[in-house]
Formats: sequence, structure tokens, C-alpha cells
Amino acid sequence: MTPDISATFTGLKFTNPFLLSSAPPTESDSNIMRAFEAGWGGVVTKTIGLHPVTNVAGPKTKFLRSTLDGQLSMQKRPDTVLHSSWNWELISDKTLDWWVPKIEGIKQAFPDRMLIASIMAGSGSDKELAHWQELARACQDAGADAFELNLSCPHMDRKDMGSHLGKDQQQVSIVTHVVKEVARIPVWSKLTPSTTEIAEEAGAAFRGGADAIVSSNTFPSVPLIDPETLDFEMNVDGLVSSGGLGGPAILPQSLAKMAQLTQAFPDKPFSGIGGISNFGHALNYMLLGCGTVQVCTAAMLDRAIGPNVIKHLIEGMQQFMEKRGYQSLEDFRGLRRDNVVAHSKIRRPDGKDYRGGYDAEGYAS
Repeated sequence: MTPDISATFTGLKFTNPFLLSSAPPTESDSNIMRAFEAGWGGVVTKTIGLHPVTNVAGPKTKFLRSTLDGQLSMQKRPDTVLHSSWNWELISDKTLDWWVPKIEGIKQAFPDRMLIASIMAGSGSDKELAHWQELARACQDAGADAFELNLSCPHMDRKDMGSHLGKDQQQVSIVTHVVKEVARIPVWSKLTPSTTEIAEEAGAAFRGGADAIVSSNTFPSVPLIDPETLDFEMNVDGLVSSGGLGGPAILPQSLAKMAQLTQAFPDKPFSGIGGISNFGHALNYMLLGCGTVQVCTAAMLDRAIGPNVIKHLIEGMQQFMEKRGYQSLEDFRGLRRDNVVAHSKIRRPDGKDYRGGYDAEGYAS
């Protein structure tokens, strides 16, 4: 029997559990429809807002690559491998009026694929909370299948938006609740990793009525300084601000955040994101308990929307399940969640001569 790789997540049926995440490639309806044609089970739009948005006067996204001896640079060099992506792009600069007919057109063309509307407004005032509801009403009336609340952008200047909001448990709960008041579709809260105990923010979102948690957004960071020019490798007029680090470099950190979340709320739905380039990476998130996973950097480097990435993800899932005799994703989801434990619970060896690995590489005389 052919394994079933579909996923039911927050009541929505996905043809497969692989989603193209909210990012520059999902800024246009043409790219989103290309993504669906390529086979992605779902797409999250670039974040839609109401306030005017103007991006920096220069490159918005670049990729950091490493040589085999560990030299990192955004410069294109031979014999390098991808280390990470770095961006300081803000949310969509297109208006809500632009997005509404695009969402309608996408859903008419692909009624069986899940289109998630990423939305963002401020907090701390009735006016800003009303903006969340205005965005929600418009996107769901246009046919969006779910919302992803952007509570996590790492480089919003406004203190009532993005990761600033996402680190305020009270505001996380209030914003989620306000959207749930008008939502007829599932509400996912996307959290920032730049917090000590991400499970606390997740708990606040669930108290507000969130149907799922997405983790995690990119990590706050700055580009490297070029030792020849003494300028930041990515800058405008010599100046740089904090941006978001994504790609392979953040995979272990993002998995650690997800482990905290799924252990704290083992019966809640989670969508995992951060550093996924192949099926093995995606499998990590699912073994920790995720019902869906999202991909960004790898897809951006593969014709923007990742036709080869999604092909290999689907093939990898099918081969994995066939090899092990799994019939559905639920047969293995969360299988390794409880193997992540406190450091004190890891077995120590007996014997007085144990020296904590000091004789291993890096310590040997």
C-alpha cells in the first residue's frame, strides 16, 4: 500500500506537510501559484500589513557561504557551501487592497491547496487591535485558509510590532484573542526565537485561542565586517541594522526551540521552520512532534520557489515511509520528542579516570 503523506493540521487537509514559508518569494501571486504547481502542500504569504512600508535602499537578502576551512563571507567564491541567509527586509510593501484580489485569484486557481495569510499590525491600543481584525476579515473573506500572526519579525523599529510584541506575553495573548474574535479559519501564532523560554510565549498564544504555533522566525544578527574594506558586507551608506539569520546555520537552534515547545504542549499543533534544506532536516521537526514544516532559504536558492526542493522532500518522505512500513505521518510524528531531557538526566560513566572528554580532539597534548 502506498503511504499517505497528506497532513491534517488545525483541521485543514494538506496534500503533503511541506509549506513554502512567508518570505520574499511569496510576495507575488505569480510566485505563489508557481509554488503550488511545483507541489508545495501550502504557502504562507509575505506578511500583509496596513501601515506604509519602505525597504532599505540596497540589497534586502544575501547568502553567507563557508569555505572548507571555515572562512565565512557573503562574497561569491569557489568551493564554498551555504552557511546561512541574512535579510533585513520588512513586511510586504503592497497594500491590503492589492492583496485581496490576489488571494481570491490564487484560491480560484488552486482550491485544494492551503493558502495561509501572514498578517501583522501593532499592539497596545484599540486602534492597532482593530487593524489586526481588519486584516483578518479581508483575508478570510478573500478565501485564505488560515492566518499566521507575525509576532516575530526581528527587525521592526516599532516597539509594538514584530519580535518586540512577541516577547510580551500579555500582548501575544491579547492580539491572538482579538484575531480569534473575528476568525472563521484557524489562527497560527508565529513566535520569535529571541526569548529565553519560548514555551511561555506559546502558552500566552494558546491562552489567547491560537490553534497552532509556528517556530521559529529568523535569529537577530548583523553581517560580518570585511577585513579588507572594514565595512559590513551588507550595508547602506556604511550603516547596518539588525537583520534575520536563517538557513542551515540555525537548524540546531530552531530544533532546540521546537523541543521546548512540543514537550511543554505535547497535544498542541506545531509547524516547524528554520534551516530545512532536505528531507532529513524536515524529519527532525516531525520526530519532535510537528505536524507541518516550512521552508525558506533552500527554496529561494532553487528558482525562488523551490521546485527541486519540494520534489526531493516528497520523494524523501515517500521512501522513508515505505522503507519503515509507515502508512501515515502520525505513525512517527513525535517519536523522539521525549528523548530530549534535562542535562542532569544524561547518564554519566562510572570510573574515577573519566575526564569529561578532555583527551578528545582539541584537548590532546
